[in-house]
Amino acid sequence: MSSSDRVLNAAVLGATGTVGQRFIVLLSKNPMFRIHSLGASERSAGKPYSQATKWKMSELMPEEAKNAVVKNCDPANYAGCDVVFSGLDASVAGDIEKAFFEADFAVFSNAKNYRMVPSVPLCVPVVNTDHYALIAAQRAALGLKKGFIVTNSNCSTSGLVVPLKALQDRFGPLKRAIVTTLQAISGAGYPGVASLDILDNIVPLISGEEPKMEEEVLKILGGLSQDASVCTPLDDLRISATCNRVPVIDGHTECVNLEFANAPPSVEEVKRCLREYTCEAQDLGCFSAPKHIINVTEEEDRPQPRLDRNAGDGMSVTVGRIRECPVFHIRFTLLVHNTILGAAGASILNAEYAAKKGLL
Repeated sequence: MSSSDRVLNAAVLGATGTVGQRFIVLLSKNPMFRIHSLGASERSAGKPYSQATKWKMSELMPEEAKNAVVKNCDPANYAGCDVVFSGLDASVAGDIEKAFFEADFAVFSNAKNYRMVPSVPLCVPVVNTDHYALIAAQRAALGLKKGFIVTNSNCSTSGLVVPLKALQDRFGPLKRAIVTTLQAISGAGYPGVASLDILDNIVPLISGEEPKMEEEVLKILGGLSQDASVCTPLDDLRISATCNRVPVIDGHTECVNLEFANAPPSVEEVKRCLREYTCEAQDLGCFSAPKHIINVTEEEDRPQPRLDRNAGDGMSVTVGRIRECPVFHIRFTLLVHNTILGAAGASILNAEYAAKKGLL
């Protein structure tokens, strides 16, 4: 029986945090996975999950998680797990994820620690699953049979690269992009931004966010070396990002101005390209792959977080206000659900794709 035909045992590390909670909600609804183990810090280990966490999701805590005993994040405690999802904070994720990888576990990480390592796929699963070719080199380097690390991108990057990939594939290289983000408070985790800082306010700084966007886009839209051992980021696309925190719970809004290296497409050609964009995860029938990767809205005041963040169960990117740019070529506004396609949902779809390809 192939891994795509059986229910896979899943572990969630960092299970008590907001990303870990989102993993648990999504996995509880996913027929490809069974929640097998929940991991967190030493202060939570040994407690039933319902006592170890402050539940912050709008959905009720899944029954299969409530009485699960939380484990510390030692690979020795996770025998029987087919896949490990990491929602760990970056301050601890590096060593823990490395330990699981070296112990021959398949690790799907939401943390930033390994995103820019050349041999690690930085994968938005509706964009660049061709980068999974790096897994063979990862395994060969340590003599592993099952282990590897795949990371998903920063939450704001995940929304941006989807339309950029569609346009790059159809119209050729991109030359310059300017993106201004309006990012939801859930992206800061819990307890996140203090209420007196964000209510009735916009914070024009998210520490470290702008360089992450500018670097990650180039890796995701890039290619692989001839021997498929490392990623080769784009070197001819220039990106400038400005990131702001706004008083919205979920859903990152991004305003994009884009210049093409070749003759630019018309507005109607851009709309048609985005509507027609598809990916391999859809072709394989992955459970979490949305029917429409990009929803193009013609309403002049959309997308809006409250109205559009749950498109495609949070796995679609909504793009609107597509129009000519008087400085570059094209400008548009996009919306991505930052804790689903921008976080846990991307990791889960990455794992679904790996299962369909026989990597688990």
